[in-house]
Amino acid sequence: MKTLRLKDGKERSLLRRHPWIFDSAIARGGADPGETVRVESHKGEFLAWAAFSPSSKIRARAWSFEPAQRIDAAFLAAKCAAAVRARRLFDIQSDSMRLVHGESDGLPGLIVDRYGDTLVAQFLSAGVERWKAVLADALLAETGLTRLYERSDTNSRSLEGLPPVAGWLRGEGPTGLTIREHGWQLTLDIAAGHKTGFYLDQRDSRHKFADHARRLRFQRVLNCYCYTGGFSVAALAGGAAQVTSIDSSAPALERARANVELNGFDAARAEFLDADVNASLRRFIEEGRSFDAIVLDPPKLAPTAAHAERAARAYKDINRLALKLLEPGGVLFTFSCSGGISADLFHKIVASAGADAGVDGYITERLGGAPDHPMTLEFPEGEYLKGLVVVRK
Repeated sequence: MKTLRLKDGKERSLLRRHPWIFDSAIARGGADPGETVRVESHKGEFLAWAAFSPSSKIRARAWSFEPAQRIDAAFLAAKCAAAVRARRLFDIQSDSMRLVHGESDGLPGLIVDRYGDTLVAQFLSAGVERWKAVLADALLAETGLTRLYERSDTNSRSLEGLPPVAGWLRGEGPTGLTIREHGWQLTLDIAAGHKTGFYLDQRDSRHKFADHARRLRFQRVLNCYCYTGGFSVAALAGGAAQVTSIDSSAPALERARANVELNGFDAARAEFLDADVNASLRRFIEEGRSFDAIVLDPPKLAPTAAHAERAARAYKDINRLALKLLEPGGVLFTFSCSGGISADLFHKIVASAGADAGVDGYITERLGGAPDHPMTLEFPEGEYLKGLVVVRK
Protein backbone atom coordinates (compact mmCIF):
# COMPACT_ATOMS: atom_id res chain seq x y z
CA MET A 1 0.00 0.00 0.00
CA LYS A 2 1.40 3.40 -1.00
CA THR A 3 1.64 6.07 1.67
CA LEU A 4 1.21 9.83 1.94
CA ARG A 5 3.12 11.48 4.79
CA LEU A 6 1.75 14.87 5.85
CA LYS A 7 3.66 17.90 7.02
CA ASP A 8 3.78 18.71 10.70
CA GLY A 9 0.46 20.20 11.88
CA LYS A 10 -1.44 19.32 8.69
CA GLU A 11 -3.31 16.41 10.25
CA ARG A 12 -5.81 18.55 12.16
CA SER A 13 -8.57 18.51 9.54
CA LEU A 14 -8.32 14.73 9.14
CA LEU A 15 -8.56 14.30 12.90
CA ARG A 16 -11.90 16.16 12.58
CA ARG A 17 -12.74 13.63 9.83
CA HIS A 18 -12.78 16.19 7.03
CA PRO A 19 -12.14 14.25 3.80
CA TRP A 20 -9.95 16.67 1.81
CA ILE A 21 -6.14 16.60 1.76
CA PHE A 22 -4.59 19.48 -0.19
CA ASP A 23 -1.31 19.24 -2.06
CA SER A 24 0.30 21.82 0.24
CA ALA A 25 -0.26 19.49 3.24
CA ILE A 26 1.78 16.60 1.82
CA ALA A 27 5.43 16.14 2.75
CA ARG A 28 6.04 13.13 0.53
CA GLY A 29 4.37 10.22 -1.24
CA GLY A 30 2.25 9.61 -4.30
CA ALA A 31 0.33 7.06 -6.32
CA ASP A 32 -1.51 6.48 -9.58
CA PRO A 33 -4.77 8.39 -10.27
CA GLY A 34 -7.54 7.08 -8.02
CA GLU A 35 -5.31 4.60 -6.23
CA THR A 36 -5.98 4.05 -2.53
CA VAL A 37 -3.22 5.38 -0.27
CA ARG A 38 -2.56 5.23 3.46
CA VAL A 39 -2.39 8.76 4.88
CA GLU A 40 -0.11 9.28 7.87
CA SER A 41 0.79 12.17 10.13
CA HIS A 42 4.33 13.52 10.10
CA LYS A 43 5.02 11.05 12.96
CA GLY A 44 3.77 8.08 10.93
CA GLU A 45 0.41 7.72 12.72
CA PHE A 46 -2.52 6.39 10.64
CA LEU A 47 -5.05 9.05 9.66
CA ALA A 48 -7.12 7.76 6.73
CA TRP A 49 -7.45 5.67 3.60
CA ALA A 50 -7.82 8.02 0.64
CA ALA A 51 -8.03 8.14 -3.15
CA PHE A 52 -5.00 9.88 -4.69
CA SER A 53 -5.36 12.50 -7.43
CA PRO A 54 -1.99 13.65 -8.85
CA SER A 55 -3.47 16.51 -10.90
CA SER A 56 -5.78 18.12 -8.34
CA LYS A 57 -5.11 20.73 -5.65
CA ILE A 58 -7.22 18.39 -3.52
CA ARG A 59 -4.49 15.76 -3.78
CA ALA A 60 -6.39 13.03 -1.93
CA ARG A 61 -9.96 12.43 -0.73
CA ALA A 62 -10.57 10.21 2.28
CA TRP A 63 -12.65 7.05 1.94
CA SER A 64 -12.39 5.95 5.56
CA PHE A 65 -10.79 6.92 8.87
CA GLU A 66 -10.81 3.34 10.22
CA PRO A 67 -7.39 1.61 10.19
CA ALA A 68 -8.85 -1.87 9.61
CA GLN A 69 -11.13 -0.83 6.73
CA ARG A 70 -10.54 -2.40 3.31
CA ILE A 71 -11.36 -0.14 0.36
CA ASP A 72 -12.85 -2.64 -2.05
CA ALA A 73 -16.02 -3.37 -4.01
CA ALA A 74 -17.91 -4.45 -0.89
CA PHE A 75 -17.00 -1.20 0.90
CA LEU A 76 -18.23 0.93 -2.01
CA ALA A 77 -21.43 -1.10 -2.42
CA ALA A 78 -22.18 -0.57 1.27
CA LYS A 79 -21.65 3.18 0.89
CA CYS A 80 -24.04 3.29 -2.08
CA ALA A 81 -26.64 1.28 -0.17
CA ALA A 82 -26.38 3.56 2.87
CA ALA A 83 -26.82 6.68 0.71
CA VAL A 84 -29.88 5.32 -1.08
CA ARG A 85 -31.49 4.12 2.15
CA ALA A 86 -30.87 7.46 3.86
CA ARG A 87 -33.22 9.11 1.36
CA ARG A 88 -36.08 7.14 2.89
CA LEU A 89 -35.70 9.34 5.96
CA PHE A 90 -36.66 12.44 3.98
CA ASP A 91 -40.12 13.59 2.91
CA ILE A 92 -39.52 13.95 -0.83
CA GLN A 93 -42.63 14.87 -2.81
CA SER A 94 -41.28 13.70 -6.13
CA ASP A 95 -40.34 10.62 -8.12
CA SER A 96 -36.89 12.19 -8.56
CA MET A 97 -34.17 12.92 -6.03
CA ARG A 98 -30.44 13.04 -5.35
CA LEU A 99 -29.27 9.62 -4.22
CA VAL A 100 -25.56 10.35 -3.68
CA HIS A 101 -24.21 13.77 -2.71
CA GLY A 102 -20.47 13.24 -2.90
CA GLU A 103 -18.50 13.71 0.30
CA SER A 104 -21.68 14.09 2.36
CA ASP A 105 -22.45 10.43 1.60
CA GLY A 106 -18.87 9.22 1.99
CA LEU A 107 -18.31 8.93 -1.76
CA PRO A 108 -16.10 11.92 -2.65
CA GLY A 109 -16.64 13.21 -6.16
CA LEU A 110 -19.72 11.10 -6.94
CA ILE A 111 -23.07 12.71 -7.73
CA VAL A 112 -26.07 10.51 -8.54
CA ASP A 113 -29.58 11.74 -9.29
CA ARG A 114 -32.63 9.58 -9.88
CA TYR A 115 -35.21 10.73 -12.44
CA GLY A 116 -38.06 8.24 -12.30
CA ASP A 117 -36.65 4.96 -13.61
CA THR A 118 -33.32 6.44 -14.74
CA LEU A 119 -30.11 7.22 -12.83
CA VAL A 120 -27.75 9.99 -13.90
CA ALA A 121 -24.24 10.02 -12.43
CA GLN A 122 -21.26 12.36 -12.43
CA PHE A 123 -17.86 10.85 -11.63
CA LEU A 124 -15.91 13.98 -10.72
CA SER A 125 -12.81 12.70 -8.92
CA ALA A 126 -10.01 10.27 -9.72
CA GLY A 127 -11.12 7.92 -6.95
CA VAL A 128 -14.68 7.34 -8.16
CA GLU A 129 -13.46 7.28 -11.77
CA ARG A 130 -11.21 4.34 -10.91
CA TRP A 131 -14.13 2.48 -9.32
CA LYS A 132 -16.74 3.56 -11.90
CA ALA A 133 -17.88 0.08 -13.00
CA VAL A 134 -18.22 -1.15 -9.42
CA LEU A 135 -20.18 1.93 -8.38
CA ALA A 136 -22.51 1.74 -11.40
CA ASP A 137 -23.38 -1.89 -10.69
CA ALA A 138 -23.87 -1.21 -6.97
CA LEU A 139 -26.22 1.71 -7.60
CA LEU A 140 -28.40 -0.26 -10.01
CA ALA A 141 -28.48 -3.25 -7.68
CA GLU A 142 -29.57 -1.11 -4.73
CA THR A 143 -32.29 0.77 -6.67
CA GLY A 144 -33.48 -2.15 -8.80
CA LEU A 145 -33.15 -0.03 -11.95
CA THR A 146 -31.42 -0.89 -15.23
CA ARG A 147 -30.55 2.48 -16.80
CA LEU A 148 -27.68 4.75 -15.81
CA TYR A 149 -26.56 7.74 -17.87
CA GLU A 150 -23.18 9.37 -17.27
CA ARG A 151 -22.82 13.17 -17.27
CA SER A 152 -19.15 13.48 -16.35
CA ASP A 153 -18.75 16.48 -18.65
CA THR A 154 -18.20 19.30 -16.14
CA ASN A 155 -15.20 21.63 -15.93
CA SER A 156 -14.26 20.17 -12.55
CA ARG A 157 -13.20 16.93 -14.29
CA SER A 158 -10.30 18.77 -15.91
CA LEU A 159 -8.99 19.75 -12.45
CA GLU A 160 -8.65 16.02 -11.77
CA GLY A 161 -6.83 15.44 -15.05
CA LEU A 162 -9.86 13.58 -16.41
CA PRO A 163 -11.46 14.03 -19.86
CA PRO A 164 -15.18 14.82 -20.23
CA VAL A 165 -17.41 11.77 -20.67
CA ALA A 166 -21.14 11.53 -21.38
CA GLY A 167 -23.42 8.73 -22.54
CA TRP A 168 -25.18 5.59 -21.42
CA LEU A 169 -23.08 3.65 -18.91
CA ARG A 170 -25.69 0.93 -18.29
CA GLY A 171 -28.78 0.31 -20.40
CA GLU A 172 -30.12 2.74 -22.98
CA GLY A 173 -33.22 4.66 -23.96
CA PRO A 174 -34.55 8.18 -24.55
CA THR A 175 -32.82 11.03 -22.73
CA GLY A 176 -35.92 13.22 -22.68
CA LEU A 177 -37.81 12.48 -19.46
CA THR A 178 -40.87 13.71 -17.58
CA ILE A 179 -40.80 13.76 -13.79
CA ARG A 180 -43.37 14.44 -11.07
CA GLU A 181 -42.86 17.07 -8.38
CA HIS A 182 -45.50 18.28 -5.89
CA GLY A 183 -48.26 17.20 -8.25
CA TRP A 184 -46.72 19.05 -11.20
CA GLN A 185 -45.04 17.54 -14.25
CA LEU A 186 -41.67 18.82 -15.44
CA THR A 187 -39.60 17.72 -18.43
CA LEU A 188 -35.85 17.54 -18.84
CA ASP A 189 -33.15 16.15 -21.09
CA ILE A 190 -30.46 14.31 -19.14
CA ALA A 191 -28.08 14.52 -22.11
CA ALA A 192 -28.26 18.29 -22.57
CA GLY A 193 -29.54 19.95 -19.40
CA HIS A 194 -27.49 21.70 -16.74
CA LYS A 195 -25.83 19.54 -14.08
CA THR A 196 -27.50 16.12 -14.43
CA GLY A 197 -30.42 17.63 -16.35
CA PHE A 198 -32.40 19.52 -13.71
CA TYR A 199 -32.13 21.48 -10.43
CA LEU A 200 -33.50 19.01 -7.91
CA ASP A 201 -31.96 21.02 -5.07
CA GLN A 202 -34.63 23.74 -5.46
CA ARG A 203 -37.57 21.33 -5.09
CA ASP A 204 -38.65 22.52 -1.64
CA SER A 205 -38.12 26.20 -2.46
CA ARG A 206 -40.34 25.85 -5.54
CA HIS A 207 -43.07 24.39 -3.34
CA LYS A 208 -42.62 27.20 -0.83
CA PHE A 209 -42.90 29.77 -3.62
CA ALA A 210 -46.16 28.20 -4.79
CA ASP A 211 -47.46 28.43 -1.21
CA HIS A 212 -46.53 32.12 -1.05
CA ALA A 213 -48.27 32.75 -4.38
CA ARG A 214 -51.41 31.07 -3.09
CA ARG A 215 -51.45 32.82 0.28
CA LEU A 216 -50.44 36.30 -0.89
CA ARG A 217 -52.27 36.16 -4.22
CA PHE A 218 -49.39 37.25 -6.43
CA GLN A 219 -50.46 39.24 -9.48
CA ARG A 220 -47.17 40.02 -11.27
CA VAL A 221 -44.29 37.57 -10.84
CA LEU A 222 -40.79 37.88 -12.30
CA ASN A 223 -38.65 34.73 -12.53
CA CYS A 224 -35.03 35.59 -13.40
CA TYR A 225 -32.60 32.99 -14.73
CA CYS A 226 -35.69 30.83 -15.12
CA TYR A 227 -33.94 27.93 -16.91
CA THR A 228 -36.72 25.40 -17.69
CA GLY A 229 -39.35 27.23 -15.66
CA GLY A 230 -39.61 25.36 -12.38
CA PHE A 231 -40.38 28.48 -10.34
CA SER A 232 -42.67 29.72 -13.13
CA VAL A 233 -44.75 26.53 -12.93
CA ALA A 234 -44.77 26.88 -9.13
CA ALA A 235 -46.04 30.47 -9.35
CA LEU A 236 -48.80 29.54 -11.79
CA ALA A 237 -49.74 26.52 -9.66
CA GLY A 238 -50.11 28.92 -6.74
CA GLY A 239 -52.52 31.08 -8.74
CA ALA A 240 -50.25 33.93 -9.88
CA ALA A 241 -52.06 36.04 -12.45
CA GLN A 242 -49.07 36.79 -14.68
CA VAL A 243 -45.53 35.35 -14.72
CA THR A 244 -42.63 36.83 -16.69
CA SER A 245 -39.68 34.44 -17.12
CA ILE A 246 -36.23 35.54 -18.30
CA ASP A 247 -33.27 33.47 -19.45
CA SER A 248 -30.52 33.85 -22.04
CA SER A 249 -30.97 30.27 -23.31
CA ALA A 250 -33.57 29.87 -26.06
CA PRO A 251 -33.73 26.05 -25.67
CA ALA A 252 -34.31 26.41 -21.91
CA LEU A 253 -37.11 28.92 -22.53
CA GLU A 254 -38.76 26.57 -25.02
CA ARG A 255 -38.76 23.83 -22.42
CA ALA A 256 -40.10 26.28 -19.83
CA ARG A 257 -42.94 27.16 -22.19
CA ALA A 258 -43.61 23.46 -22.75
CA ASN A 259 -43.68 22.83 -18.99
CA VAL A 260 -46.30 25.54 -18.54
CA GLU A 261 -48.41 23.95 -21.28
CA LEU A 262 -47.87 20.43 -19.90
CA ASN A 263 -49.39 21.46 -16.58
CA GLY A 264 -52.48 22.90 -18.22
CA PHE A 265 -51.92 26.59 -17.47
CA ASP A 266 -53.26 29.32 -19.73
CA ALA A 267 -50.40 30.42 -22.01
CA ALA A 268 -51.65 34.02 -21.76
CA ARG A 269 -50.56 34.05 -18.10
CA ALA A 270 -46.92 33.35 -19.01
CA GLU A 271 -44.45 35.64 -20.79
CA PHE A 272 -40.97 34.38 -21.80
CA LEU A 273 -38.05 36.69 -22.59
CA ASP A 274 -34.81 35.54 -24.22
CA ALA A 275 -32.66 38.29 -22.73
CA ASP A 276 -29.93 39.30 -20.31
CA VAL A 277 -31.33 39.51 -16.79
CA ASN A 278 -29.30 42.50 -15.65
CA ALA A 279 -30.22 44.55 -18.71
CA SER A 280 -33.87 43.50 -18.41
CA LEU A 281 -34.07 44.62 -14.78
CA ARG A 282 -32.65 48.02 -15.69
CA ARG A 283 -35.12 48.36 -18.56
CA PHE A 284 -38.07 47.45 -16.33
CA ILE A 285 -37.03 50.18 -13.87
CA GLU A 286 -36.87 52.72 -16.71
CA GLU A 287 -40.33 51.62 -17.90
CA GLY A 288 -41.78 52.00 -14.40
CA ARG A 289 -42.74 48.34 -14.12
CA SER A 290 -43.05 46.64 -10.75
CA PHE A 291 -43.68 43.14 -9.44
CA ASP A 292 -45.11 41.71 -6.24
CA ALA A 293 -42.85 38.65 -6.36
CA ILE A 294 -39.37 38.13 -7.85
CA VAL A 295 -37.13 35.06 -8.01
CA LEU A 296 -33.37 35.50 -8.44
CA ASP A 297 -31.67 32.14 -8.99
CA PRO A 298 -28.49 32.94 -10.96
CA PRO A 299 -25.88 30.40 -12.07
CA LYS A 300 -22.77 29.77 -9.98
CA LEU A 301 -20.76 33.01 -9.87
CA ALA A 302 -18.10 32.04 -7.30
CA PRO A 303 -17.04 28.37 -7.45
CA THR A 304 -14.38 29.03 -4.78
CA ALA A 305 -13.66 31.68 -2.15
CA ALA A 306 -11.04 33.15 -4.51
CA HIS A 307 -13.87 34.32 -6.78
CA ALA A 308 -16.02 35.71 -3.97
CA GLU A 309 -15.16 39.41 -4.28
CA ARG A 310 -16.03 39.69 -7.95
CA ALA A 311 -19.13 37.54 -7.54
CA ALA A 312 -20.29 39.61 -4.58
CA ARG A 313 -20.48 42.68 -6.81
CA ALA A 314 -22.60 40.80 -9.35
CA TYR A 315 -24.93 39.40 -6.68
CA LYS A 316 -25.29 42.83 -5.11
CA ASP A 317 -26.17 44.50 -8.40
CA ILE A 318 -28.96 42.11 -9.39
CA ASN A 319 -30.43 42.15 -5.87
CA ARG A 320 -30.31 45.96 -5.81
CA LEU A 321 -32.21 46.15 -9.08
CA ALA A 322 -34.74 43.50 -8.00
CA LEU A 323 -35.47 45.28 -4.73
CA LYS A 324 -36.12 48.49 -6.66
CA LEU A 325 -38.66 46.64 -8.81
CA LEU A 326 -40.43 45.03 -5.86
CA GLU A 327 -43.71 46.51 -4.67
CA PRO A 328 -44.03 47.33 -0.94
CA GLY A 329 -45.21 44.08 0.62
CA GLY A 330 -43.71 42.17 -2.29
CA VAL A 331 -41.61 39.04 -1.85
CA LEU A 332 -38.09 38.34 -3.10
CA PHE A 333 -36.76 34.77 -3.25
CA THR A 334 -33.03 35.27 -3.79
CA PHE A 335 -30.38 32.55 -4.04
CA SER A 336 -26.69 31.83 -4.43
CA CYS A 337 -25.44 28.40 -5.47
CA SER A 338 -21.79 29.50 -5.24
CA GLY A 339 -19.67 27.44 -2.89
CA GLY A 340 -17.37 30.45 -2.44
CA ILE A 341 -20.18 32.58 -0.99
CA SER A 342 -21.08 31.66 2.58
CA ALA A 343 -24.59 32.08 3.96
CA ASP A 344 -23.37 34.90 6.18
CA LEU A 345 -21.68 36.70 3.28
CA PHE A 346 -24.76 36.29 1.10
CA HIS A 347 -26.89 37.90 3.83
CA LYS A 348 -24.46 40.85 3.92
CA ILE A 349 -24.54 41.18 0.13
CA VAL A 350 -28.35 41.34 0.03
CA ALA A 351 -28.38 43.79 2.96
CA SER A 352 -25.91 46.02 1.13
CA ALA A 353 -28.04 45.80 -2.01
CA GLY A 354 -31.05 46.95 -0.01
CA ALA A 355 -29.12 49.90 1.41
CA ASP A 356 -28.04 51.00 -2.07
CA ALA A 357 -31.59 50.61 -3.36
CA GLY A 358 -33.00 52.59 -0.42
CA VAL A 359 -35.15 49.59 0.45
CA ASP A 360 -35.59 47.74 3.75
CA GLY A 361 -37.24 44.38 4.15
CA TYR A 362 -38.04 41.58 6.54
CA ILE A 363 -35.98 38.41 6.15
CA THR A 364 -38.76 35.93 6.84
CA GLU A 365 -36.87 32.75 6.06
CA ARG A 366 -33.49 31.29 5.16
CA LEU A 367 -33.51 28.66 2.43
CA GLY A 368 -31.15 25.88 1.40
CA GLY A 369 -30.98 22.80 -0.75
CA ALA A 370 -33.57 20.06 -0.44
CA PRO A 371 -32.71 17.46 2.23
CA ASP A 372 -31.54 14.90 -0.31
CA HIS A 373 -28.61 17.33 -0.92
CA PRO A 374 -27.30 17.10 2.66
CA MET A 375 -24.68 19.03 4.54
CA THR A 376 -23.08 16.93 7.27
CA LEU A 377 -21.38 17.80 10.53
CA GLU A 378 -18.02 16.71 9.14
CA PHE A 379 -18.40 18.31 5.69
CA PRO A 380 -19.99 21.78 5.87
CA GLU A 381 -18.94 22.45 2.26
CA GLY A 382 -21.97 20.37 1.30
CA GLU A 383 -24.02 23.52 1.93
CA TYR A 384 -23.50 25.25 -1.41
CA LEU A 385 -27.07 26.52 -2.01
CA LYS A 386 -28.36 29.27 0.22
CA GLY A 387 -31.28 31.64 -0.11
CA LEU A 388 -33.33 34.32 1.61
CA VAL A 389 -37.01 35.21 1.52
CA VAL A 390 -37.28 38.99 1.81
CA VAL A 391 -40.54 40.88 2.19
CA ARG A 392 -40.16 44.53 1.24
CA LYS A 393 -41.33 47.00 3.86
